[in-house]
Amino acid sequence: MYLHLGQSVMVSDQDILGVFDLDNASWAYKTREYLERAEQEGRAIWLTGDLPRSFILVDSRWGEPVVYISPLSSATLAHRAERSGIEV
Repeated sequence: MYLHLGQSVMVSDQDILGVFDLDNASWAYKTREYLERAEQEGRAIWLTGDLPRSFILVDSRWGEPVVYISPLSSATLAHRAERSGIEV
């Protein structure tokens, strides 16, 4: 199955490592540090020009995970996953 993350981007549910609410997760220093490093390394893909609501870690199978920064909330992504038959 595939999950639509926004901006016509879909990823296989088998490659999703985690879906995180950006407001809650970004309070932690380590999370902010990780996201900044991913952006510096070119592994962060912005799916919005507006305020981001979540980030999704996706296995790249060649190294560090890719970070998709989405305008969709983690609750919306969870709802889409459940509708698609993806176990949340």
